[in-house]
Amino acid sequence: MKDRSQDAGERRLVEAAQKDPRRFGELYENNFERVYAYIARRVGNREEAQDLTAEVFHQALANLARYEWRGLPFAAWLLRIASNAIADSWKSKAREQGNPSSDELLSHHIDMEDVEQRAKLFRLVTTLPTDQRRVIEMRFAQEKSIREIATDLGRTGGAVKQLQFRGLETLRAQLVASSRKKPAAKSASKSGGTNG
Repeated sequence: MKDRSQDAGERRLVEAAQKDPRRFGELYENNFERVYAYIARRVGNREEAQDLTAEVFHQALANLARYEWRGLPFAAWLLRIASNAIADSWKSKAREQGNPSSDELLSHHIDMEDVEQRAKLFRLVTTLPTDQRRVIEMRFAQEKSIREIATDLGRTGGAVKQLQFRGLETLRAQLVASSRKKPAAKSASKSGGTNG
């Protein structure tokens, strides 16, 4: 959970961007991973996730003047835009293919914890050693087979499997370590007082 000073800082940043759209860059930087992770999980296609993420930030910038601070994280507004963009994309595809849209696909439920976890994972992948990161990205983001990755990287299938295993183990250890820090951070913020 954010504390009041983080909320106030985010609110000031939003207000500054509303007055001067050139200030939107910091909002973009602060929220990109979270929005991309949310979209990527739902569409399962890297190119489409990138396109929709760009569309979300374009719409957010275009409508920033109409945004009203209501005490919720700015990311909640962005994720609502993302949810609508995904739904519009699915509706468009369904019309093109002659398929009715599924209520399940058009669900607007946003699980912020899940989004935060995926954003954290996205950040952690970028910290992996280059070979492990490339294998993890190709395997899970691009959905390539071990054989395709081996061919692309000029490695054996066994070497790719080993890189994938090491990368996943590193990510697992980092996630476990960060989840252990989380309760300590929460109790520290609670004991620090909220007289602000």
